[in-house]
Amino acid sequence: MKDLSTVSHFTPAEKLVDVLMKKTQNKNPLFFRVLVAYYLAKVTSMMRIGIKTHDRGIIPVSLYALNLSTSGSGKGFSTNIVEEQVINKFRERFLDETFPHIAEKNLSKLAIKRAIKQDVDEETMIAKVQAEFENLGTLAFSFDSGTTAAVKQMRQKLLMAGAGSVNFEMDEIGSNLMSNLEVLSTFLELFDVGKVKQKLTKNTSENKRSEEIDGRTPTNLMLFGTPSKLLNGGKTEEEFYAMLETGYARRCIFGYHKKPNVDSTLTATEVYDMMTDTSSSSYLNDLSIKLGRLADMNNFGLNLTMSKDVSLIIIDYKIRCDRKAEKLREHEEILKAELSHRYYKAMKLAGAYAFIDGSHEIAEYHIYAALKLIEESGDAFTKILTRERNYVKLAKYIASAGREVTQVDLVEDLPFYKGADTAKREMMALAIAYGYKNNIVIKRKYSDNIEFITGESMTETDLNKMIISYSDDVAYNYESAIGEFDKLHELVTLPGYHYTAHHFIDGHRNRTNLIKGFNLVMIDVDKGVNLATAKLMLNGYKCLFATTKRHTEANNRFRIIFPLSHEVKLDVDEYSKFMQNISNWLPFETDEQTKDCARKWETFPGDYEYQEGKLLDAMLFIPQTVKEEKQTQLIMDHNSLTNMERWFYLNTETGNRSNQLIRYALALVDNGQSEASIREAITAFNDKLKSPLDVNEISNTIMVTVVKAVTKRDMKQ
Repeated sequence: MKDLSTVSHFTPAEKLVDVLMKKTQNKNPLFFRVLVAYYLAKVTSMMRIGIKTHDRGIIPVSLYALNLSTSGSGKGFSTNIVEEQVINKFRERFLDETFPHIAEKNLSKLAIKRAIKQDVDEETMIAKVQAEFENLGTLAFSFDSGTTAAVKQMRQKLLMAGAGSVNFEMDEIGSNLMSNLEVLSTFLELFDVGKVKQKLTKNTSENKRSEEIDGRTPTNLMLFGTPSKLLNGGKTEEEFYAMLETGYARRCIFGYHKKPNVDSTLTATEVYDMMTDTSSSSYLNDLSIKLGRLADMNNFGLNLTMSKDVSLIIIDYKIRCDRKAEKLREHEEILKAELSHRYYKAMKLAGAYAFIDGSHEIAEYHIYAALKLIEESGDAFTKILTRERNYVKLAKYIASAGREVTQVDLVEDLPFYKGADTAKREMMALAIAYGYKNNIVIKRKYSDNIEFITGESMTETDLNKMIISYSDDVAYNYESAIGEFDKLHELVTLPGYHYTAHHFIDGHRNRTNLIKGFNLVMIDVDKGVNLATAKLMLNGYKCLFATTKRHTEANNRFRIIFPLSHEVKLDVDEYSKFMQNISNWLPFETDEQTKDCARKWETFPGDYEYQEGKLLDAMLFIPQTVKEEKQTQLIMDHNSLTNMERWFYLNTETGNRSNQLIRYALALVDNGQSEASIREAITAFNDKLKSPLDVNEISNTIMVTVVKAVTKRDMKQ
């Protein structure tokens, strides 16, 4: 089997697709490929073209399609072009010549058969059959709504005539689905070979059951609509997915576009030239003439053949699809059903291509062109199934609103945010959980018992684009800069300057002029821990350590600059709380003045050192968020521990217990504690762990390291 990426689409169809894209300025070809495929199958099925298979007998050519695209895709315009300029000559000839002629011959045969069966006069039966045929109404070339009874009545007319197909074309499926569930259920039965079981009704003098005719009527279905109306998160979407489960997934080919791909760079003249292109009009006319000729009586009722080689291509494709389906998870039943039946849809579509080509045989070219479109359809179907859930839409709406929103705003702006308070709370909880894992921060606060919700999509930090500003003045002329984190020492150690973690309007450093947005956190440590211990405890985090001007060997004073995982935008009060959360998280005391969003730091040509590791997770510290609440609660739950104990406790897991205990012990060494006090502290800390280390390991490993470190420390003194 060929690689389908190297295969071309069916040329007559693709030329028409190109014309429609030019006419509508919509550059999404799949929408038009599905549209064109439907109409070519419709023409083919009206002529009762079948496919002679090697294993299933004769199957009729027909096609079911679901084509979703937003308003502005050119659906109405392109449909009118196809109906009025492409299949117009076929329709006229079929309705005026072919159908009446076939019907007349078939009605005569039917009358003779019934006359013999009922032992009545042939002329009388012909008149009776003709009257029954007329009473069934005029043949509908297509219809946009209906009932099961009406479909069966139309089907009865087609069975009597022995020609034509049932063609249901529903626009705005999102708005019309619920009122057409009955007829759509009937179409499930009709897809394969065009058969449906007759409904038993009471026979009365006023309502006589017509004599059932055993036969097949090809059936075509086209469902148009916008994704937002159909996938609205309500009853309509629920019914739609029930339809897919009960059989429409395996029966339909799919087109799906969230937005029209319109070239906005075109000028008015260029658009006009595309819409009035004479070569396009010429092709439409030529194709219309060609399809009109296909309505000739000599083409009616053909059964297309397939060679063994073509059959093997289909079988090979089916095997490949089945293998893919087997790898899908148990809950992906709809995907499995669609994947396992692609070969059947491709075979029917290939039959339409062959007939349009004037061929009595399905060639390799036809089947490969059909397979290519069916694969694109499968990709579209997967996108339909993986559409944005309502809670995702809710999270993104809150993040993009750019303001505080209330429950009233959500109800008014979001059509899917409906139902009982319980359902809304559940959706909000899911939206927050989605944001939790997808860099969307959703914050809630209450005022006068009214909930105010804000959100923001967080931008991941680029270490080559750190936000910083600097000046040789304390308050003015701050230069806004974007720099590389690994070159930050060049500024930090440059004498005579001041720097901040924000940009300011007009370079004037104060809270009023602050421009929201920062991705660096700067911490000053003036007491309580020496530099070596701080490095030890923050091992695993990316940061820059730099000594400040009052740093001495006896009294270590230094600065720690962390790059954050995301750029954060906070107001003055939120920033203060953010920095307080970081201070509470750290295992040592920090300078309280770092909570000021307009705080500046002075450069100093001291020592510096970069430490590699992960970026500090900004999401843990943003006020009024789920992550921050969990982080704060975690700290409160362990408030009986010292800051240092808590730090090591929360960062100790089964796989790193020994390393963490050694680090804790060395931190105590740096703090000047004795060997005995360290042993006592380590033993007590180990007992608090959920899975403590064996006491022998503490004595034979950790304390051996401690003794060496204490000896080395004391020798220096």
